[in-house]
Amino acid sequence: QVQLVESGGGSVQAGGSLRLSCAASGSTYSIYFTGMGWFRQAPGKEREGVAAIGTDGSTTYADSVKGRFAISRDDAKNTLYLQMNSLKPEDTAMYYCARGRLGKPPMTPADCNYWGQGTQVTVSS
Repeated sequence: QVQLVESGGGSVQAGGSLRLSCAASGSTYSIYFTGMGWFRQAPGKEREGVAAIGTDGSTTYADSVKGRFAISRDDAKNTLYLQMNSLKPEDTAMYYCARGRLGKPPMTPADCNYWGQGTQVTVSS
């Protein structure tokens, strides 16, 4: 069983920054083994991929966050990160960490098989 626990969400003003963390645990699980991704879901909207990283370190970003967000991982700490800069009100959503089924960066919910409980990000104008 894999557990993913997000943290770091909060309320910020537009232009501010937040850093999300996702700690992974499980009997033999390491985030090194699969791709990992960050997703978000705003009220009334579908869950969407924000950023993802593959086992080879390759990264993929949604067009709406390119140049503002950065995904990274610390394999030794089994932790995934999302640095979010220049935040906008439209970034307001619940943010989820997810494990991909394969080694490539997972950018759709169907690409993932384990999810965290989410952390709320609220950006005010």
